[in-house]
Amino acid sequence: MAKQKKGEKASKKPVVKAAKAPKAAAEKAPEPVAGGGLRELLRVPAGEVDLTTYDTRSTAGFGGTKDDGKEALAGLGAEVSDWQERLFAEGRSGGERSVLLVLQGMDTSGKGGVIRHGAGLMDPQGLKITSFKAPTPAEKRRGFLWRIRQAVPGGGMIGIFDRSHYEDVLIARVRELVTPNVWTRRYDQINDFEAELTASGVTIVKCYLHISPEEQRARLEARLDDPTKHWKYNPGDVDERQLWPDYMDAYHAAIERCNTPDAPWYVIPSDRKWYRNWAVTTILLETLQELNPEWPAADFDVEKEKKRLAAT
Repeated sequence: MAKQKKGEKASKKPVVKAAKAPKAAAEKAPEPVAGGGLRELLRVPAGEVDLTTYDTRSTAGFGGTKDDGKEALAGLGAEVSDWQERLFAEGRSGGERSVLLVLQGMDTSGKGGVIRHGAGLMDPQGLKITSFKAPTPAEKRRGFLWRIRQAVPGGGMIGIFDRSHYEDVLIARVRELVTPNVWTRRYDQINDFEAELTASGVTIVKCYLHISPEEQRARLEARLDDPTKHWKYNPGDVDERQLWPDYMDAYHAAIERCNTPDAPWYVIPSDRKWYRNWAVTTILLETLQELNPEWPAADFDVEKEKKRLAAT
């Protein structure tokens, strides 16, 4: 992809075709990836980003079928719940570490589905889910990061952002809601903000849910064909769809310029919903395992309390 010059307006081009996968991304492992493997497999390498080289239908790291994938996701439940509880207990005992899962993607890419199927495996009391819509006039006056700061998870919590501060270098850029000088400065502001969070104990996991324009069309058609899904359909989605190439340019720049060692991006192939849900949940599990929160030690005499309890 040719690099866009600073402040240059994104070009209007026809809707792109489905992407072809690089060999490394399209290969399937014979078994689900263990340890930290899936993060390494789906992490975006440093340097120039071209999302057209990523296969949206890939099942990288998982060699099974759709049914196998659904079963594997359910099988993660006990483990991810246990690690979440450890982190929550650590926070209740004064620990300051937390996890922030950032979900970005085009309309219908499945941000809500990830939350429903992945976060649904965990205890709601340890979750803080925030869905960001268009900022209010009052929020705009405070700066684009102000409302984001209010939603950062506290110690022991797992925060999930359905859209995020990246909208301010995505839709704000594509729809020309601010000048190029403004959105260009925001990349560095985002990097500084994320570095600040990381230094304060927040582990950031940023997932771009990558779907093809053909898959998006199919999902929008399905919503129109099913009266029970009409509430999910937004006529504005078609307007945004017509700007697909411009959004891809904006995502290329955002991922490339805000892909740091402490806050990396992961590209999640998302044409297959079951794989998307398994992959994001697996990455979250691997992150919790690496943090390795431990059960807090008792701050009382356990044997004494056993005797007191037995006497009641």
